[in-house]
Amino acid sequence: MPAQTPGRVRRVELPPAVRELSMLSHVDYEDAFLVDVGRTRERTAEQWARAVMEDAPITVRRALQSGWTGIGLKLGGKPSDRFVLGWEIRRDTPEWVLLGADSRVGMPAELLFKREQHALLFATLVQHNNQAARLLWAGIEPVHVPVVRHLLEQAGRRCGP
Repeated sequence: MPAQTPGRVRRVELPPAVRELSMLSHVDYEDAFLVDVGRTRERTAEQWARAVMEDAPITVRRALQSGWTGIGLKLGGKPSDRFVLGWEIRRDTPEWVLLGADSRVGMPAELLFKREQHALLFATLVQHNNQAARLLWAGIEPVHVPVVRHLLEQAGRRCGP
């Protein structure tokens, strides 16, 4: 089904096959969103990840990186082919890319971008290794979901048909 509105974002259940791509030892939090972007085949999954995250306005990129480091994620330093806005590329195919970040507080996380027919699937997977991580995430989740929606809406509008 063709994209109706570039940038339209809807929350969906995480497909079990996508969860199996995770390299975390266990997943305590997961979410998934589809963003309408039109034809996804014009870019690899990694190129989509870069378009969503690295092509966002500088103020958005800085806010994301500040937030991620503020919750203890260990991001890569300098931009390189091995990182997307500080997240390490852990696995990569043309269809999907798995980004990961270790944690200083016991809350490693992964981001997954997967090409669908007319939409891009974006998933967040988080592992809680201790009670402090669980409590930290409980405070972050209410902010995380609207931030993801906004990031994807903006990317869909920038990159859509």
